[in-house]
Amino acid sequence: MARGATYGVCLVALKAGAAAAEPVRVLALGDSLTAGYGLAQGEGFVPALQAWLEREGVDAVVENAGVSGDTTAGGLARVDWSLASEPDAAIVALGGNDLLRGIDPASSRANLDGILTKLDAAGVEALLVGLEAPGNFGPDYKAAFDAMYPEVAEAHGALHEASFLGPLVAELTPAEARARYMQPDGIHPNAEGVQVIVEALGPRVAELVARVE
Repeated sequence: MARGATYGVCLVALKAGAAAAEPVRVLALGDSLTAGYGLAQGEGFVPALQAWLEREGVDAVVENAGVSGDTTAGGLARVDWSLASEPDAAIVALGGNDLLRGIDPASSRANLDGILTKLDAAGVEALLVGLEAPGNFGPDYKAAFDAMYPEVAEAHGALHEASFLGPLVAELTPAEARARYMQPDGIHPNAEGVQVIVEALGPRVAELVARVE
């Protein structure tokens, strides 16, 4: 092989190796639970998740695309802009504000479907993280809201995690979890609560990253 050709092959190999070494870029598309509302810098979900991934040797960088107060409609409206950073994967954790406002689950479902459709089109692997509705809107509302997450995830071949806040009550009663893991508003986790959530969700995010690799 000629010297120039050898150099060209080596250069291509080096570039391929450099590309393979780049961390997986994960977009965290969510609301205040993702944004880290009420917490000091470094204590929110995204920095805590980043630290967990690093401890576990998962080569990924998480981008915080959480907007406090955002609904599924807001997430759908800004997903194209969020994809401008060209992520490889996305955690979609929206619906809490839809729930607080009593928005029709059919509308929320359509928005989540639209978000995952856009992620599919961009070749972005997705993890859809749900929430569980309380019973105050009635059993029909609860059934429709709770079902939309696994059904939308299945329709798009995305990973699914049942509840963002579920880990907080895995070993405690709701009252105990509220006292220990929640901020005074009773809606957002405190720093300790975030750590519990990340310990539970971290392996699912690692699974998401592995889908890209």
